[in-house]
Amino acid sequence: MSTSPGAGGAVGRVDGQVRARLEARGLRLHGPHPPHDPLDAVVVHGGVARTSGQLPRIDGQLTCIGTLGDTVDVDEGARAAAVCALNALAVLEVALGSLDRVERVLTVTGYVASTPDFHQQPAVVDGASEVLVHAFGIAGRHTRSAIGVASLPRGGAVEIEVTVAVKG
Repeated sequence: MSTSPGAGGAVGRVDGQVRARLEARGLRLHGPHPPHDPLDAVVVHGGVARTSGQLPRIDGQLTCIGTLGDTVDVDEGARAAAVCALNALAVLEVALGSLDRVERVLTVTGYVASTPDFHQQPAVVDGASEVLVHAFGIAGRHTRSAIGVASLPRGGAVEIEVTVAVKG
């Protein structure tokens, strides 16, 4: 899967198995893009880490603005969801010190700005799910919700939240 709506730079160095798998697939972390105060990018509690919603940003710029079923097609939306997942991994890496501390991806919640007659939200959020399986293999398989919404922050077409189990 290509996430080429911009070049973006990798965060840190490739220092673990997860980062090596991402690099082998040509996937780079474009963030982190933390939320505004008083929010945290990641909350870690009781062996679980949960990200704040991640928009499709590369180099601080939104790469996919609009509405599925109107100005954005399914392929563009899936690429945007992949960028969102990479941004979720970037904030997880900062919070955990290494993506190798992720034991299992538990769930993904995907929000898709869409017209009332658009019903392909799962195909859009597949872009994020594929990134997580590429990153973590079988441990990247997860439960998921793909939810159509009227609008998202800053006009983004997709927003992704990720919850993972963390190794002690």
